[in-house]
Amino acid sequence: MSSAHRVIRGAIVASAALSLSACGVNTVPTKEEAAKARWADVQAAFQERANLIPNLAAVAKGAATQEKGILVGVVEARAKATSVQLNPGDLTDPAKMKAFQDAQNQLSNSVAGLGRLLANVEAYPELKSITNYQMLQSQLEGQENRVRISVRDYNSAVQDYNTTIRTFPAMVAAKVIYGAKPMVPYQAVTPGAEAAPSLEGKL
Repeated sequence: MSSAHRVIRGAIVASAALSLSACGVNTVPTKEEAAKARWADVQAAFQERANLIPNLAAVAKGAATQEKGILVGVVEARAKATSVQLNPGDLTDPAKMKAFQDAQNQLSNSVAGLGRLLANVEAYPELKSITNYQMLQSQLEGQENRVRISVRDYNSAVQDYNTTIRTFPAMVAAKVIYGAKPMVPYQAVTPGAEAAPSLEGKL
């Protein structure tokens, strides 16, 4: 092969690579993986919250003989929330995402009730004498805040990915090469879910 042919061939290969790159061949999977990584953060945040529930319920049980219904609700909601799992491959399935969201939102409502119970030290002054009370209360607030931040970051990554696969030129690679489908954002329907709970001023 002559040097001229090699130059022409190299130019064609470079042009093809540039065209593929311009079509989003690398962009689409990169942004998909970024969204999946953010989803892993969401799952970790929810799992850590679930891990706190037994300790929180145990503290409240020692002081709240009249509120057993709240404790039962929290435990049942935790069991349901941890039983509904969502894999990265399910992030394009609205029905599976809704089932996961519903379970987590039910637990969020139950945790809010438990938080109000823990904050009601006027009715249960003996809580003040429980060594781990304030620490667990702080952990609850901090974990709810982490859930909120993780969900926000996931939704941002999903928006970026969904926009990419719907706009030219990346949409070419998304449809022709990957058969990409939009991911489902996480919808927190719990009232006040956009802000972390605060128990300040209630101690």
